[in-house]
Amino acid sequence: MSQYRRLRVPGGCYFFTLVTSNRAPVFQGAAEVGALRVALRQTMHARPFRIHAMVVLPDHLHCIWQLPPGDADFSGRWRAIKKSVSQQLLRPGQTPATLWQRRFWEHLLRDEDDWRRHLDYIHYNPVKHGLAASPWAWPWSSFRHCVARGWYEPDWGASEPDAIAGMSLE
Repeated sequence: MSQYRRLRVPGGCYFFTLVTSNRAPVFQGAAEVGALRVALRQTMHARPFRIHAMVVLPDHLHCIWQLPPGDADFSGRWRAIKKSVSQQLLRPGQTPATLWQRRFWEHLLRDEDDWRRHLDYIHYNPVKHGLAASPWAWPWSSFRHCVARGWYEPDWGASEPDAIAGMSLE
């Protein structure tokens, strides 16, 4: 059995990747993505954190979270989110294992350049997977919010940015 070591930094900023079980296309439509949104809101209300960026694709998601000072428990938050999504989407006889891979991948963002590369990776991901012609065209992404904040131009991502060329975080 593997011994996973997670770097837990109170108040840390993390990049996460979560994958569905067997890469099943769980998040195919607005209802399924809506279940994830409900789970996120419930968890954020109970155990606050900030989402800097997020993208939801049919078989996986990526996001960047900022945890509150003095708190490093991202695992407990993901457990609550996965449980809530499972309760909303599972049909009789299914178990959470039919929706989610057991674990998730996290990366502690170390500086602004690291944060920016992962932000770009998140927003370019639907284009990389052939799901959208541009980041703007993908409906389940924080890209439009980031444009509104002035972090991107609306036409960003017409081609793969050099800073993320070759990155594979899945």
